[in-house]
Amino acid sequence: MAHGSRIAAFFDLDNTIVPGPAIEYRYVRALRRQGLVGPMDLVRSAAALLRNIPPWSFDPLRRFKAYLAGKSVAAVEASTRNFFLEQVCSRISAQARSAIEAHRTSGHRVILLTGSPELIVEPLAIYLKIEQVVAGRLETRDGTFTGRMIEPYPYGQGKRLTAERLAAEQDLNLAASFMYGDSPGDLPILEAVGHPHVVNPIRGMRRIARQRGWPILRWT
Repeated sequence: MAHGSRIAAFFDLDNTIVPGPAIEYRYVRALRRQGLVGPMDLVRSAAALLRNIPPWSFDPLRRFKAYLAGKSVAAVEASTRNFFLEQVCSRISAQARSAIEAHRTSGHRVILLTGSPELIVEPLAIYLKIEQVVAGRLETRDGTFTGRMIEPYPYGQGKRLTAERLAAEQDLNLAASFMYGDSPGDLPILEAVGHPHVVNPIRGMRRIARQRGWPILRWT
């Protein structure tokens, strides 16, 4: 068995550590209430989605945050701490907290791996004392967001490639490592580790987990 420090425990964020819909949805609504996001920003988001039909996919919205394009980095970042305290903190799963602590106690490397924008991920990681975070990075130019996400983007195959890169850089043993995720976007990295766990499965992941004999967890 690999030494504890060579074992990683990867955690997805949305519908895993924080059950329910992606926290970014709540974040957009919070920015709207503050006047930082307006109707035209939402129209641009819808247009980005419609330009890629068919096939139907939310991937364009993951990779281009139209609602942030042209917005001041300082103004947007100033809103994130209150958003976390008011709308995210109380929704963190008790089971997720226990799993994170159990891995930490075992000497495993706890890694938060998510495609969610890092500006809304970092307060949660600090709160949970997760030292290593890989999240979606937003491109900026002259103090404003362009809306584009910087590649490599940690979603789908990008999550697996990120895990493999971290394994090479930090001498991690993926065959002895863990992953907790909920959706097909987590499937590539679930397949890459020795201990995959499907949490609050959506979009066919319950069937896949049962076929492969993976543990299915219900975190609330």
